[in-house]
Amino acid sequence: MTNFLSEELDRTDTHLLTLLQKEGRISNARAAQQLNLSEAACWRRWKRLEERGYIDHYSARVERKRLGYGVTAFVQVRFGSHGLAAAEGFEQAMKTHPQVISCHNVTGNEDYIVQVVARDLDQYAEFTTLLRGLEGVNSIQSSISLREIKRDTVLPPQRQSSAR
Repeated sequence: MTNFLSEELDRTDTHLLTLLQKEGRISNARAAQQLNLSEAACWRRWKRLEERGYIDHYSARVERKRLGYGVTAFVQVRFGSHGLAAAEGFEQAMKTHPQVISCHNVTGNEDYIVQVVARDLDQYAEFTTLLRGLEGVNSIQSSISLREIKRDTVLPPQRQSSAR
């Protein structure tokens, strides 16, 4: 069985991935020029990266405060019991709640860390009420962001190791 993540990426592939992460609307012609490739060769690489799952989505990064989201919170969630149904219900609620930016199942004292945006503290309080009502949730602890220092979605380029 071949794992597409174990396939080696060359320098051109990693450079193309970096270009696309930084400028998702770059044209094929401009990308080809920056990579010193023909447009056809660049397009083939681009499509191969999509087909093999290295690129799974395109989107625009939107400024939260311009949309009225003045609060960003990081919520540590701890479960009282770890039944499968409760975890699945919680995860489904987080996947479908529009204020949830990210949700991670983590190691340590907490079970999940959830990043949430809200218009204000009142809207955030409504969200915490929803969390407390979910099956299995035993406690939540919130950290409100005072100031965002870095916000990036660009992964550092890393070529795959050929060692197995």
